[in-house]
Amino acid sequence: MKKFIAVAGNIGVGKSTLVEMLCARLGWTPFFEPVAENPYLSDFYRDMEAWAFHSQIFFLTHRLRAHHQLALHPTSAIQDRSVYEDAEIFAHNLFLQGHIHPRDYDTYRELYLTLIDFLPPPDLVIYLHASVPTLLRRIASRGRDYERSIPPDYLSSLNALYENWISNFTLCPVLTVPADDIDYVAHTGHLNLIISKAEEKLTGKDEVVFYPEEVALAATV
Repeated sequence: MKKFIAVAGNIGVGKSTLVEMLCARLGWTPFFEPVAENPYLSDFYRDMEAWAFHSQIFFLTHRLRAHHQLALHPTSAIQDRSVYEDAEIFAHNLFLQGHIHPRDYDTYRELYLTLIDFLPPPDLVIYLHASVPTLLRRIASRGRDYERSIPPDYLSSLNALYENWISNFTLCPVLTVPADDIDYVAHTGHLNLIISKAEEKLTGKDEVVFYPEEVALAATV
């Protein structure tokens, strides 16, 4: 039976890598973040308060379209970052920072909540959680110049929003992966463990936990 998994998590946590590795192992189709040049970005960076709403509407539109296309895809697929994160994490963060006015944010939220009612939720969200030091280390290792200036406080604020969102997310089951302790790039056993836990969730098991002893054992495989 066709399945739809979304991989969620903060900047630098390893979402794209996990999507690639899971799809290669399972023979599923990867769906990465939509590549589109946001026409508002240059204005946004020049004047965030004036252009944050426009920029977020553009990103939301493309993410919704990608989610719709994925839902129509004939075979099982895994998505790199979900439409929910655009709204619940990044747009919400801009609102909290004062870059989106309350009236505009209310309009954004109403649009988002109305449209997601028409979209089927994933069968599973795999949430990669990592501490800020781990995120900073992984961001530095992948060598993207535009990410090197991301301040730790920004990553910390996103982490807090992610934790709040995932703790209240009820549209589908969630598998939380302790990404500080699990390195699926270095250890095949850790990738196997994630696949095993994801399969448990997809078959309806409620309580799925990564026990420290099995994580340690998987690192030897």
